[in-house]
Amino acid sequence: MATSTLTFMIVGQQDQPIYEVDLTGPKEQQAQYLHQFVLHASLDAIDDAMWTTKEPFLKTVDRFNNLIVTAFVSPGSARFLLLHDGRNEDSVKAFFGEVYELYVRIVINPFHGPTSKITNKEFDRKVKQLAKKVLG
Repeated sequence: MATSTLTFMIVGQQDQPIYEVDLTGPKEQQAQYLHQFVLHASLDAIDDAMWTTKEPFLKTVDRFNNLIVTAFVSPGSARFLLLHDGRNEDSVKAFFGEVYELYVRIVINPFHGPTSKITNKEFDRKVKQLAKKVLG
C-alpha cells in the first residue's frame, strides 16, 4: 500500500528550520530523514528561483523521484516548503497563504525572535487543520 507524502517546513533567514511537521502522520525515521534531506537540498533552487519572479509563490522548485518540492517566500525571506506527491497547485498556494497569516501572528510577538523555533501548540494544530481542509 502506497502512503501519501506531505511534509511542511518553514526555514528562517539563515537557513535554519524553525518549524517542521509531517502532515500525514508519523513515519519511520529513515523516511523522515529523507524528507528533511530533500527539503534542505532544495534551498539552493529556491534561492535561485526567488530572484526570477516577484511572486512569493514559487510553484515547483525541485523534484526527487516522485516527490515535488513547492515553495513560498515571505517578504522577510522565510521560506515555506512543502514536499508532496502531486497536489493541486491552487490548493498548495491557498495553503501557503493561510499558513503565512498564522506565521505573521507568531513573528509579530515581541517575545519571539526571528530565528526562534516555532513551538506554539496552537500554531501546530491550526497548520494541521489547514492541511486537512485545503490539501485533503
